[in-house]
Amino acid sequence: MRFLLYGSLAALLIWTVLSALTQVQPGELAVVRRFGRVLADKPGPGLFVGLPWGLDRVDRVAMGRENRVAVGVVNKEEEQRETPSGQLLTGDHNLVNLQVEVFYTVFEDQVEKFVLHAERADALVARVTESVLAEWLAGRSVDEALREGKTLLRSYLPGQVQARLDAYGMGVQIKRADINQIYPPEEVKDAFDRLAQAFTNIETQKNKALQEADTKRREAESKVFHNQRLTAAYDQEQRLQAQADAKTFLSRLEQYRKLATNDLHYLNVLWQDEMTRLYGRMRQTGRVDLLDHYLSSEGLNITQFPLAPKKK
Repeated sequence: MRFLLYGSLAALLIWTVLSALTQVQPGELAVVRRFGRVLADKPGPGLFVGLPWGLDRVDRVAMGRENRVAVGVVNKEEEQRETPSGQLLTGDHNLVNLQVEVFYTVFEDQVEKFVLHAERADALVARVTESVLAEWLAGRSVDEALREGKTLLRSYLPGQVQARLDAYGMGVQIKRADINQIYPPEEVKDAFDRLAQAFTNIETQKNKALQEADTKRREAESKVFHNQRLTAAYDQEQRLQAQADAKTFLSRLEQYRKLATNDLHYLNVLWQDEMTRLYGRMRQTGRVDLLDHYLSSEGLNITQFPLAPKKK
């Protein structure tokens, strides 16, 4: 009997000691509630010694670990239900199914808030996410939702969910949202697949047209550049030729002036020589002829070369 009593006391002592000890793992913080009141001290990794017999309730929270919450249609069985949870209505009154995953962590300085809501944290994150999704889809057409939903929601969803959860004081931080799928119900999936293929073909043709336009633009620019180079070369050639002609003219003019100074009749002789050659060339081309051919008994008859004006 004495051994039984001693054994019971020893077991009670051991249980008392063990109930007062809590091992906090690396990366965890402990929140201690003593008689329902949260203590300010939050023990870190190591062995925490508190009050035994459940007088201290110790909750360990992993800091930095991402908690995953699945929202929407999870599997094919759920999709076959009459109203699956992830089936929402777009702004043009079409149904779409969504599969979304939201990942959150716990703020280190708000860990005690999370402990108070830990049991319903996942459910609340899921409900808030569904609410944000429903509002986003209600403002868009089904075409926009199916074509751009994954890209737009990935950046839109975390901030909106975070803003609404902050009002609940849950101490959670939304890290990211993965939009796994967004697709129409099976009943109309074929029609939307054909529509998506049509949009793809449109984009393909559009990109092809843009490429062709870019090619033609480059060809036009190349031709313009080539013509500009030819124009610049011709301009340079004509400028050099004009400069050479001007230089020759000025040189000859200087020579004429010097000769005219020495011989007053030189310019008259030069003019007559030039005019003789000019009339010779005009005669060869049929533009002038001797007047003797146009003399008759009735006088001078000129029909191809105009007479000079009479002197008054």
